[in-house]
Amino acid sequence: MPKIRTSRTAAKRFTVSKSGKVKFKHAYARHMFSAKNPKQKARLRRTGILGKADAEKIKIMMPYA
Repeated sequence: MPKIRTSRTAAKRFTVSKSGKVKFKHAYARHMFSAKNPKQKARLRRTGILGKADAEKIKIMMPYA
């Protein structure tokens, strides 16, 4: 049986925690910080957790994560 290839695009954007949740970094956190208020910038710094339906799709793309 051949190995299943990992989607490199998914591997660069997502990580799977030990409990099986899929984590991601928020968008809009790269530039133009003067236009964003401190509360929004603090929220964007934190990692997000994908919803159940999206997480299942990502786990198919990353079979060994």
